[in-house]
Amino acid sequence: MSLFARHDLRHTGLTWMADAGVPMHVLRKIAGHGSLTTTQRYLHPDSRSIADASEALGAHLAVRRSPNGPRLKVV
Repeated sequence: MSLFARHDLRHTGLTWMADAGVPMHVLRKIAGHGSLTTTQRYLHPDSRSIADASEALGAHLAVRRSPNGPRLKVV
């Protein structure tokens, strides 16, 4: 039994493309999936990507709380 299969490369390739900023709808077409849900199952962010997302959210929220930061308008 092999520990590594060709199919694993699809997961890696799609994850790398997602990390590079390729939009989800484009990844779906590349993979030949019928739904975005299937494509999402192929993506496996690493711990650094998750930490980067957390830092980006923290920076965004810090700007919103600052007196000179952007203001939300209720419509």
